[in-house]
Amino acid sequence: MKEGIHPEYYEATVTCACGNTFKTNSTKQELKVDVCSNCHPFWTGNLRKETTGGKADRFKKKYGLK
Repeated sequence: MKEGIHPEYYEATVTCACGNTFKTNSTKQELKVDVCSNCHPFWTGNLRKETTGGKADRFKKKYGLK
């Protein structure tokens, strides 16, 4: 690698809005995120099926179609 053209690389502490913290590597020393794998609905299994429907599902529900 060429000297002097690459940014400094640190071990960063990532802090989520839910309070979870973990370490990773980054060019910043501290990162703050809104959603992590501990609180994201897709990864925790709390994903509700009725909120994941598309336009066709909403149309069918609105007009009582099967």
